[in-house]
Amino acid sequence: MAFSKPNIILQLTSAYFERLYTSPIKTKAITSCIIAVAGNYLSQKISGIKHVNKDSLLAFALFGLLFGGPVPHYFYMYIHPLVKNPLMLLVIERCLYMPCFQALALYMLALLEGNTHNDACKQMKKLYWPILGANLRYLTLLQYINMRYVPPVLRVLMVNLIGFFWTIFLAQQRAKQEKVKGGRK
Repeated sequence: MAFSKPNIILQLTSAYFERLYTSPIKTKAITSCIIAVAGNYLSQKISGIKHVNKDSLLAFALFGLLFGGPVPHYFYMYIHPLVKNPLMLLVIERCLYMPCFQALALYMLALLEGNTHNDACKQMKKLYWPILGANLRYLTLLQYINMRYVPPVLRVLMVNLIGFFWTIFLAQQRAKQEKVKGGRK
């Protein structure tokens, strides 16, 4: 019987959910870090680069660890008791939280890669509106489905899956902008 042998995926999932319950912030921070690094690495490989940009990997790792896990945790922790309607929660998340978090992500990633404040601001100004538009266009329906139909215990896992692909997209957009910037010098 297939269930008589220990299933590694089942064991990992079980351990993940246990950690998510006992240490949610730590678990979300570490998971976000791993997903950000994996997404950035895959993005670089898709681009066909010969040498992996370790500064970019480190920036995405630190952002995931310091901001990508904890910030959403606290946002949802404080908003859920106030807003029960999934559609209203979506409106608040899309109109208030997501634009601010997207700006934070672009700015902090640039700083964590070693750019100056002025360079980080310039990069953010160039990327903010296209990335914000893409986020609204591509992720709004997925966010609504997650908030409305996914059981609460699985929502973080769903967000992690979406976040992995979003990280790839974000890294691709930032790499394109860097190529344009590098070509002008």
